[in-house]
Amino acid sequence: MSFPDFFAEVPALKLHDGLAQLLGASDDGVIEYHYADAVRLAGHSCPTVAGGWLSARAALRHLYPDSLPERGGISVYLNDAEDAGVTGVIGQVLTLVTGAAAANGFHGLGGRHARSDLLHYAQGDVTGVRYRRNDTGDEVEVDIDTSSVPADPMQGLLIRLVLTGQADDMQRREFGRLWQDRVRRMLVEHADDPTVVRIRALA
Repeated sequence: MSFPDFFAEVPALKLHDGLAQLLGASDDGVIEYHYADAVRLAGHSCPTVAGGWLSARAALRHLYPDSLPERGGISVYLNDAEDAGVTGVIGQVLTLVTGAAAANGFHGLGGRHARSDLLHYAQGDVTGVRYRRNDTGDEVEVDIDTSSVPADPMQGLLIRLVLTGQADDMQRREFGRLWQDRVRRMLVEHADDPTVVRIRALA
């Protein structure tokens, strides 16, 4: 399986995971996640998956400006229910990166390294995603706005042809290319664009 070339241009996210270190999965506990890992988890690459990745990246950089982020040390809060729209997909990407899991997550060893009940849905008062650094209490909300990274106008026509079974092979390939080009623009050209990645520190 080969991914689009631009996947390699997306900056990796490096974190320390004390549980991985304790259980011998990593000698120093340092783990690098790549956008391709999120794609493998979701089974596809789209603006939602890319938005989740950018959201986590921005939050980690804000909460840990001078040190490696601690995977499993962050609580994550989403506004909507897990089964509402694309919220569940975003939650999966955030679990991958931050380690925060819902009630079905790892319950810890000897009262340490628990991942369960760190991911919270249906909060009702969150703009984008709220992240809390559990050791300091610092919080930040990150909201992803893709309106300034529009889809190519041809996508609308091509997706109708694809979904109705009328597209030929060339049209299907072109639809995929245009779809991934928007993802590329988000992740490569607009990763640090404040109009796309909106960050708000909470007191």
